[in-house]
Amino acid sequence: MPARVLITTALFSFTSLAAPALALEDTAPPATTGVLASLEKAASESKPLFEIRLRYETVDFDPFDDRANALTYRIRAGLETGAAFNTKLLIDFDHIEPIVNDFNSTINGRTQFPVVADPETTEINRLQLTNTSIEDTTITLGRQRVNFDDQRFIGSVGWRQNEQTLDAVRVENTSLGPIKANVVYVSQVNRIFGEDSGAGVFDGDSYLVNLGAETPFGKMVAFAYLIDIDQAGGVLSSQTFGARFTGAKTLENVKFDYAASYAVQSDYGSSNLSYNANYYTVSATASSRGFSGGVAFEALGDDDQRAFQTPLATLHKFNGWADIFLATPPEGLKDLNGSLGYSFGDFGALKNVKTKIIYHDFASYTGSLSYGSEIDAIVTARLKKLALLLKFADYSADDFSADKQVLWFQVDFRL
Repeated sequence: MPARVLITTALFSFTSLAAPALALEDTAPPATTGVLASLEKAASESKPLFEIRLRYETVDFDPFDDRANALTYRIRAGLETGAAFNTKLLIDFDHIEPIVNDFNSTINGRTQFPVVADPETTEINRLQLTNTSIEDTTITLGRQRVNFDDQRFIGSVGWRQNEQTLDAVRVENTSLGPIKANVVYVSQVNRIFGEDSGAGVFDGDSYLVNLGAETPFGKMVAFAYLIDIDQAGGVLSSQTFGARFTGAKTLENVKFDYAASYAVQSDYGSSNLSYNANYYTVSATASSRGFSGGVAFEALGDDDQRAFQTPLATLHKFNGWADIFLATPPEGLKDLNGSLGYSFGDFGALKNVKTKIIYHDFASYTGSLSYGSEIDAIVTARLKKLALLLKFADYSADDFSADKQVLWFQVDFRL
């Protein structure tokens, strides 16, 4: 179902909820009073949504003679109503525009520069109805943000100025004892490249199932993601089945967080390929008195025709912030990484100052290729209502791609 159908349906559904009740005004004053009271309560509980983000990003990538310099801003504004007849409406818009545009936004034609995927656009970010009329069930219809687990498979790519949203119907249910069920039908993926880009939309009928349950040892999740994408000749279509376990334990004032996940992926839907690839990851982090340290290993396998891919993920979170591995190489990918962090607390007007450094070693899943290594570092803080971020990525190439350095400075404000 195309986006315009979902959006029109959402608006029609919301207005049709109130219309029959308001039509009773002349014939049933008592009922009308109750309806109007419900609508007035929903209006009084409505809240504005407003965010401003200013970001400077510079990219030095060896294949290019010119360094990219991008100073962009995003304004996100909208409204979330209170509940009327167990239904809420949420709508917000994004406006993204460059101030300094010495970069390839993917649609501005400035291909002499490296890519900074924050194209200029003004568009609806979310337009959704959320209904809770059925016991233990929440139904969300329309353009919406969907993040599952750590966003390794399904995420909204919140790092980029234009986030990824889904035109979808989502059903969340908690009636199955300890199991929380999420089932989503997706007709369109609105990607970070914007509606003016040929790569801005994924069409197709996709089905996402995520079942989670808390146990005494941690959280168990089983998932099935049947993704059918019409674009690119269907090569991005796949079915992925897997499980994830996360937990935490505190011993002698040291908190340990741990996670493990396994999945298998094969062709599905419009795909003209035939493959079967595995995925697995394990990680552990220890933190105490402001210090933290962790180690993780992630493997994305490959087959003769295709490596394991996650096209709907928040990819920037994984395999290095330089974004070298947004698509898994044909020989697959192994990522061994370690991190160290420290929370400094407050420095005068700067609050909650934190820093972290991560080292990645990348290699092929099959064969013996050493792709390269990467060092990532980040510092975050708050200054009154402003969130501040300084971030750096340095990829050193061996057998894959080329050297790349990226530096960001970002300021966020939200109501």
